[in-house]
Amino acid sequence: MEKYIFSILIALLTLPVFAQKQAQAKLMLDKTAAAFEKAGGVQADFTVEAFNKGGSLGKAIGNIKLKGEKFLLKTSETISWFDGETQWSYLTQNDEVNISTPTEEELQGMNPYALLYLYKKGFDYKLGVEKKFRGTPVSEVVLTATNKKQDLSRIVLYVTKDTYEPVFIAVEQRDGSRSEITITRYQTGLKLADSVFVFDKKQYPTAEVIDLR
Repeated sequence: MEKYIFSILIALLTLPVFAQKQAQAKLMLDKTAAAFEKAGGVQADFTVEAFNKGGSLGKAIGNIKLKGEKFLLKTSETISWFDGETQWSYLTQNDEVNISTPTEEELQGMNPYALLYLYKKGFDYKLGVEKKFRGTPVSEVVLTATNKKQDLSRIVLYVTKDTYEPVFIAVEQRDGSRSEITITRYQTGLKLADSVFVFDKKQYPTAEVIDLR
């Protein structure tokens, strides 16, 4: 009985701390999302490394331009345009373009900044430790999926304390695989025309176009 009462007391004492950390995490995520929305046109260089239970599967570098929901993503293997509705994916090795209407989950896999809004639905969140990442003070925020059946299980964000810019994103899948994205350069306030986010066939005259819609 005493052990049971002691457990209840511990739970009651730690609950306010947990609630406070959860509120702080939400505030951090709200400010990060707001900073991104106010940034206008954004361009970021990044590295991404994929892992499974056996270790690293390889590393790649890329560049992404964003304006609202629109993005242009470039890596050594693919170029993807998304205008808010339609996605064009150019495979450099095959000289082939696939046209599709991506799902929300597919967009999360393509555009790491889409992950910034997941906390609003289907995820619990908490504030982790404060640390330095590549010499910059950051706050760690951990998001955990509430739906145990979905593939995406956990996201870890490092956000700069002063400007609320994400500098590191780790995405963990339920099968144990994960991807780590490090932002190496981040520019805001760019004026990006809507045409930047639309595939231009004239630039790829020999590409085979496959419409998957």
